[in-house]
Amino acid sequence: MPCTRRTPKPRLLLILTVYLVLECIRAGVGSSGTPGNSTKQQTDKGNYSLASTHSSSVKRKEKSLTLPAEANTSLSVPVDTKAVLLCPPDNSTALLVTWTISPRDQPPCTRAYRTDNNETSERNCTDERISWESRPDQNPALRIDPVAITHDGYYRCEVAAPDGHFGHTYCLRVLVAPKVTLFRDSNGTIVCRAAAGKPSAQIFWTPGGDCHTEEEPLGNGTVTVQSTCHWESRQVSNVSCSVSHVTGNKSLFLELKTGGQLPLNSTTFYITSFFWFALVLVALVIVGSIWLWKTRCCRKCKLKKTEATSVVEEEEMQPYASYTEKNNPLYDTVSK
Repeated sequence: MPCTRRTPKPRLLLILTVYLVLECIRAGVGSSGTPGNSTKQQTDKGNYSLASTHSSSVKRKEKSLTLPAEANTSLSVPVDTKAVLLCPPDNSTALLVTWTISPRDQPPCTRAYRTDNNETSERNCTDERISWESRPDQNPALRIDPVAITHDGYYRCEVAAPDGHFGHTYCLRVLVAPKVTLFRDSNGTIVCRAAAGKPSAQIFWTPGGDCHTEEEPLGNGTVTVQSTCHWESRQVSNVSCSVSHVTGNKSLFLELKTGGQLPLNSTTFYITSFFWFALVLVALVIVGSIWLWKTRCCRKCKLKKTEATSVVEEEEMQPYASYTEKNNPLYDTVSK
């Protein structure tokens, strides 16, 4: 019986294993580190997918971003100028824009614009100086031209949009520059006045002295500030008054003609005036008395001279009369 030779199974598995290992080593050397590149490609791919996810998330967030729900602004505007109050800068998605105007001590006024039918409306608005800045579909800003003292108050813009609501409130304060004057009153006191300013002004003196400042509200929001000043026992040739105000500062100068001490207070002024008046009156009385005395003396002298002249004339005429009576025949005839 022939004998058949068989290859053991463990040996065959060992040969196959060695062959596969050699093939793997050869493939790894030929690709020069392909496994590392593959890992890097997988990592980059993972990073790209993360970046794409983050970018799309940011885009979605940017699309969902809206303006702050509420904003407040304090605005100061000089009187007789133009003021423009802005609503949201991006109102392309706005459905309704509403301005609520509330001046001080006046009923509120409402102006509105609807984008769906491009229609404007207003309620209780009578001030023609307040209007839309331009076409409300392009720019829903509010214009006040010119600004008056009565425009002090609150102005609120409300925007209704699909992604939410927005509100912006302006606190408008109107500024009025005061009229500044520097003068000397009838009592000789130096006066610096800042009239009808809003808000009230501040007054400073150079050089400093004994000064007193008063404020007088005028009822329409403006205030008159007056400062009086005098300098005791000081030789001052000129003074300056400086007025500080939010609309601008101003300084005035006053040169004193006396070049010496400034006039004192009103009491001293009256006493000095009375003294000079009494002195002048006494001088007039003295002069008048002397004149009257001289007049009387002259009259008496003239009267005495007249009487003496009459006596002399009579004495001179007596011899002539005696001679006439003796030598005139008519006189004898008449006598007989």
